[in-house]
Amino acid sequence: MKKSTTSTPHDAVFKTFLRHPETARDFMEIHLPVSLRQLCDLRTLKLEPGSFIEKNLRAYYSDVLWSLKTREGDGYIYVVIEHQSTPDAHMAFRLMRYAMAAMQQHLDAGHKHLPLVVPMLFYHGVDSPYPFSLCWLDEFANPEVARRLYAAAFPLVDITVVSDDDILQHQSLGLS
Repeated sequence: MKKSTTSTPHDAVFKTFLRHPETARDFMEIHLPVSLRQLCDLRTLKLEPGSFIEKNLRAYYSDVLWSLKTREGDGYIYVVIEHQSTPDAHMAFRLMRYAMAAMQQHLDAGHKHLPLVVPMLFYHGVDSPYPFSLCWLDEFANPEVARRLYAAAFPLVDITVVSDDDILQHQSLGLS
């Protein structure tokens, strides 16, 4: 009997199946929320590299990353599908990191606008149902403040619109 070459055979099977466009298309037709699926042109699926390198050269990997065009033709949507057999209290944050990395990869390829990235978790663990929230904002000590912060424009200090007199009044801030 041949010994398995992977410690996570389910992961290998998952990756093999969901790297096929027909299987991925079927999966997305079934599991993407309707409001998102209606935006997608699933005929344009393209498998993308799912490895990302941080500035400190630390690599991290999503299981499967697909890009596709929107039905309007302008814009892109990415779907990150992560396979997990054990619960992870920080899975939502991990999925958000993959989403941000896919956005950066998209910009690095020369695109002018951020794409929508839909992170999806494919879970088959012992604990049922999945015990943790998949909203990354719920991982903050105060999720409501986090929602307000990350759903609004960030604070801006634009001294180009401040008069010289106002700047001089705030010398203690080192603005003179």
